[in-house]
Amino acid sequence: MDTSALAAAAISAQTSQVQMAAAAKMVKMGAQQDADIAKMVEAAADNGQRLANVAHGIGTAMDISV
Repeated sequence: MDTSALAAAAISAQTSQVQMAAAAKMVKMGAQQDADIAKMVEAAADNGQRLANVAHGIGTAMDISV
């Protein structure tokens, strides 16, 4: 093996490591987003339960113009 082939192999190995690290980070970010979405849905459900006792029609005639 000549020097250029060894250098190319080393660069390829380093590039592969960077790609694997980037892929791992994306997977972790996706898992965190899933957890955040689950928390948001749970919070919305909790808020919905709090509003279940409000009388019918409350807030329907609210004027929000400025």
